[in-house]
Amino acid sequence: MRLGVLDIGSNSVHFLVVDAHYGAAPVPAHKSKVELQLAQTAAPDGAISTESIAALVDFIHASQELSEGLGVNQTIAFATSAIRDAPNQSQLREQVLAETSVEIDVLSGEVEAELTFLAVRRWLGWSAGRIMVFDIGGGSLEIAVGEDEEPDNAVSLPLGAGSLTRRFIREDPPQESEIKALRKYVRLEVAATASMLSKGERPRIFVGTSKTLKQLARIAGAKDSSAGPYADRRLTLRGVQESISRLSSLPDSQRKQISGVSTGRSGQLLAGALVAEAAMELFHSEELAICPWALREGVILRALDALSK
Repeated sequence: MRLGVLDIGSNSVHFLVVDAHYGAAPVPAHKSKVELQLAQTAAPDGAISTESIAALVDFIHASQELSEGLGVNQTIAFATSAIRDAPNQSQLREQVLAETSVEIDVLSGEVEAELTFLAVRRWLGWSAGRIMVFDIGGGSLEIAVGEDEEPDNAVSLPLGAGSLTRRFIREDPPQESEIKALRKYVRLEVAATASMLSKGERPRIFVGTSKTLKQLARIAGAKDSSAGPYADRRLTLRGVQESISRLSSLPDSQRKQISGVSTGRSGQLLAGALVAEAAMELFHSEELAICPWALREGVILRALDALSK
């Protein structure tokens, strides 16, 4: 079947079309996105602006037109922390449904972590053994650990690169005091869950997914996308720490010039690096394996599993 996926994230909204069959890896047929920066442009209380809602509706309409031409059989729409935490979530979902007939499934943080874990497990296979997965998004950090397809433990923390940047970083380049306050807050939040998630056997592999960690790996010397999804990509703790030193000294205009850094994420990449540093240090990981599959693929795989029953 040809499946459409609308991924409404805290930074970007993606429309992905895949050829998907039970027992096979989904094969992308089309990708498009728009940078709405929902987490960073939200009101102080987290409410999504009317302008952002209108832009989201416009993108969904454009995706629906593409779907007709691409022969999409079914479309799944889901949203993560920016909408999950918005006080006007219900209003947004009702408006989108009324204007596009698309019903948005707002994932809980725990489900988001579980689906990302599923995607990583399927990508790495059983031979990876026990794994721990870190996913740093625009609005939250998901951590999951386990040795099966469903994690033993999964948590979602309010440590997204975009929301942290909006909360702690005012100057460009950031002041040392801002970085110190952000680092302290992140470490306290991660430390509060470390003992629970560290129970049991130590993971054989620590894994990073999604754009923030992919871009940090690219800064640290990992191969770019032209090498394909099967290229071995790693991110070391030392590489993260070197990136923190580099990013903290540069204004955003210069960060945008770094190879591998997207303009839409350049301003929040430092916060993402500080989250990665805290997670790796507190869970005693010197290196992350970067996985090309993440939440979107997990949503697709779960949908295919349901259809097979």
